[in-house]
Amino acid sequence: MDIRQVGALTFQLDFSQPLYEQILEQIRSALAKGEIGLGEKIPSVREMAHALKINPNTVMRAYKELERDGLTEKRRGQGTFVTTSEERVKTFRAELVKEYIDDFLNKMESLGYSWEDIEGYMQERGSRRKGSDLT
Repeated sequence: MDIRQVGALTFQLDFSQPLYEQILEQIRSALAKGEIGLGEKIPSVREMAHALKINPNTVMRAYKELERDGLTEKRRGQGTFVTTSEERVKTFRAELVKEYIDDFLNKMESLGYSWEDIEGYMQERGSRRKGSDLT
């Protein structure tokens, strides 16, 4: 695992996994957590590629997908910026929640757990987390 800083963003890269997917997921995560503000400029493709020591085409692929998702927008002559739409980010966060929950439920069901089992474990874990002040 290689940790690299690019502007305000920190990337953890695993060179055994597709790099564009890692960049995409880590930028999405930073957006969802609010680590990158609405309308904020993100590093150029060249800046990002240089700082991460990877091919610019890899960064371009991730940036295109972010733009396709409506999470970023290109401004001619200025660069790439995070969307200014608070609604789009809220929608994206809601989509992430659904995706993570579905993944979790699918994994649990593949292990043979019923909804009642899953619900019981969730209540138990929730109680422990509340009791120990973990967030």
